[in-house]
Amino acid sequence: AAMKQTKGLEGDKMSIIKFEFNPKVGIDNPALTLTEDTDGEGVGEPRFYLLSKDSTESFGFCLHEELGCQGHVIRQLEQGGVAQRRGLQDGDRLLQVNGHFVDHMDHLRVVQKIKASGNQVLLAVLDGDSYEAAKSLGRDLSRMLPDDIRPRLCHVTRDKSGFGFSVSCPEGTKGTFQLSVLQDGPADRAGVPPGSWLLELNGDSVKSYSHAQLTKKLKQSGSKVTLLVASSAVEEFYRLRGLRVTAALADTSRLPFKVRELHLVKGPAGYGFLLKEDDCSSGGVGQFLWDVDVGLPAEQAGMKEGDRVLAVNGESIEGLGHEQTVHRIRAREDQVTLLVIDPAGDEFYHSVG
Repeated sequence: AAMKQTKGLEGDKMSIIKFEFNPKVGIDNPALTLTEDTDGEGVGEPRFYLLSKDSTESFGFCLHEELGCQGHVIRQLEQGGVAQRRGLQDGDRLLQVNGHFVDHMDHLRVVQKIKASGNQVLLAVLDGDSYEAAKSLGRDLSRMLPDDIRPRLCHVTRDKSGFGFSVSCPEGTKGTFQLSVLQDGPADRAGVPPGSWLLELNGDSVKSYSHAQLTKKLKQSGSKVTLLVASSAVEEFYRLRGLRVTAALADTSRLPFKVRELHLVKGPAGYGFLLKEDDCSSGGVGQFLWDVDVGLPAEQAGMKEGDRVLAVNGESIEGLGHEQTVHRIRAREDQVTLLVIDPAGDEFYHSVG
């Protein structure tokens, strides 16, 4: 009764990169920098961790909600594990998941956000003492974090005037490309921020490209191109911490390819679909939906034959086999929520990493 413990985030192997939020601190300095506020109370800066794992592993910690203890509490770090060795501390409070502020969110929703991240997640935490001090001072914890740390994936369709952006690159350099965006042009409508930095083109890093090579790649793209871009502020955030910006962390809200969430309530004849394990066009195996019965809950919820299941009840099934996925679907007797994507969207996301 004194504690809600959420299982499933523990694990024994992961890759974790930790850097300080304060750019004045050395990039690899593990020490927590304290700053003096106007009331003379020492409050530490948030710390950022980029965690990567294999499909068969978990992130190596549990997230707790505890009576008498505010916030989402980091607990049960593996003794001697990578997370503990690199600096994630017992009692740290979780503030942000993949750029989303979570301190005000329901505990289970935060757990689902982490699990739904798949094999990579970017966390911002604050040590327990600083968290309690900031709360007692009435500080808005969201103001201790950058407004936006997510790059963008933008899918641009050429019109008769072109893609609607031009590229500048310092003479004699490679891989440093800044975009000038034509107002109301295709790139602007696709959400490319003016003055943003180009990081990937159609899923490939541009780090080694010359200006001539990039121009050639753009011409070869035909009428559509997908860009991973970062504003100057976002690019600086990652660069100061030595972190590589990846498509996995990107804001995808402007893309034309969407995942769909289907909520099914079982009827007298069941849900009305079959789950089949099959090869993915992108490689590996996946869990696909077939034989969707007309008039039953699955069709009524919007299920289409050939959809691939990405998550069950808010939890990613990446790396799970058929029987494990079926067990997840049956975990709740009379209802289930599935996150799915159609074949065209699936192929697109694979193509851009």
